[in-house]
Amino acid sequence: MPEAPNGNVTVTIIDGVNTISFYHPAQNSLPAKILDQLCDEIEKAGNNLDTRVIVLKSEGDRTFCAGASFDELLQIKDKEAGAKFFSGFARVINVCRKSPKIIIARIQGKAVGGGVGIAAAADYCLAIQSASIKLSELAIGIGPFVISPAVIRKIGLPSFSQLTIRAVDFQTAAWAKEKGLYNEVYEDISSLDVALDALIRKLASYHPEALSGLKQILWEGTENWDELLSERAAISGALVLSEFTQQALKGFLGRER
Repeated sequence: MPEAPNGNVTVTIIDGVNTISFYHPAQNSLPAKILDQLCDEIEKAGNNLDTRVIVLKSEGDRTFCAGASFDELLQIKDKEAGAKFFSGFARVINVCRKSPKIIIARIQGKAVGGGVGIAAAADYCLAIQSASIKLSELAIGIGPFVISPAVIRKIGLPSFSQLTIRAVDFQTAAWAKEKGLYNEVYEDISSLDVALDALIRKLASYHPEALSGLKQILWEGTENWDELLSERAAISGALVLSEFTQQALKGFLGRER
């Protein structure tokens, strides 16, 4: 991966498999630019007649996604800008939901906050044993409002409550598999990639219309999410302006640096 101080999104298409990979030097966090690029590439992949299956992944071997960019959150100065930023996560979830192609997520490291939401927006997740998860939003005063419908859809309300209220605690990959976020968990990245390659080859050989029909079934009952997630983005966009959240964000960044 070449140096990309502002992060990037790359795409490869091989034998009907469209692999979309994102990278950011701050633990694969997601600023607005990368969220927009992810939306565009997932939508293009869904409309590409040569694409049979989509793989969503990130670079590196420690963190799948650290969620929202704290640096960018600190730059938000009004509710409109806040709602616009969090709408980026809403758009990614909705574009995954509405894509006619099955989306497989490769979770090669920890997933935090919005990273858990990205995993939940995929149709199937393969992860490694060290890919623990955490919803830290409550600890910084914003709450996981935008991603909550996607996460609850996968793991249910009781597990979501535990993950949210235990905001500073990681839950293991085994826990995530037991609750339904992860579908398969492997010992290391090497074995993960072997299993991923075998799965996507099989999926790419299946009838495209059957896969599209399955996708519709998987997301039944979510037709109101465009409006719902937009409303949730406005809630988070207002909360991020609070003194509590601004100080919490500065505290987190101070510890990291």
